[in-house]
Amino acid sequence: MMHGHFITFEGGDGCGKSTQVGMLEQRLKLAGKTTVLTREPGGTQRAETIRSLLLDGKARDMGKFAETLLFSLAREDHIEKLIAPALAKGDWVICDRFIDSTRAYQGAGGGIDPDLINALERVVVGPYRPEITIILDVSPEEGMERARLRMKELGEEVPDRFESEEIAFHHRLREGFLDIARNEPGRCVVVDGMQPVGEIHQLIWEHVCQRVGA
Repeated sequence: MMHGHFITFEGGDGCGKSTQVGMLEQRLKLAGKTTVLTREPGGTQRAETIRSLLLDGKARDMGKFAETLLFSLAREDHIEKLIAPALAKGDWVICDRFIDSTRAYQGAGGGIDPDLINALERVVVGPYRPEITIILDVSPEEGMERARLRMKELGEEVPDRFESEEIAFHHRLREGFLDIARNEPGRCVVVDGMQPVGEIHQLIWEHVCQRVGA
């Protein structure tokens, strides 16, 4: 079912994902690949609507379980309408966050039962799992400082639903991502997000070439 390639980027807030996602897309285009750049939650009209509810904090009062279901609902639409068709055509799909963010944010960070998250994955994701996942790792303190500076540059005054969590949440989040990488070394690559941007990109490119054959 997957004739293309599926690459995801993960990590805590302020880890530098968005920058590296864009750099990888440009590198793949230069290599003659047809790329689809997307994000979660989001990527389709319905999923972007759900994204607004989640990141604005409007779904917070519904509880963590309801938030998890909303992420899964957005993901189902995203896969059906964008990811699956693109992979069937042979495109390279690059996604900023995917299943591991649910495992880390709602699981390790939010305390949702991992068995429930795994059950939702089996139903919603099915065979559409990433071939390689790049996890950018920075300390929670560094990540939150970067997020603060980004907000200032963009003129934003209020952090999103998850950026506003206490630092203990972000420490659990980081450990959640590192645990995922330890448990799935065949798929996940941890990259030190404290290195210069160009060096991080080169490391990512080398991993993609080795594992996926760019």
